[in-house]
Amino acid sequence: MQTIQNVNAFIMEGKIMIMLKSHMAGTVFKVLVQEGDEVQPGREVFILESMKMEIPVTAETNGRVCKVKANVGDFVNEGDVVLELDE
Repeated sequence: MQTIQNVNAFIMEGKIMIMLKSHMAGTVFKVLVQEGDEVQPGREVFILESMKMEIPVTAETNGRVCKVKANVGDFVNEGDVVLELDE
């Protein structure tokens, strides 16, 4: 199981916002969360496809999904923001 390695946080309108970034390049095969979902460390949030392999991507932090920034079929690079969460 892979985890998202890059997490950035900032404060917006009094809330802590967390941006989860892809840890590798690949095509989004499945999006496993939607806006409003609660996530915890270890929950799978995306499945990426790279070199014909499906790679699960998991969250490293708690939060509520505010925005899904990648859709099925999108190509994401390492470091691209895939989810925005608030605490």
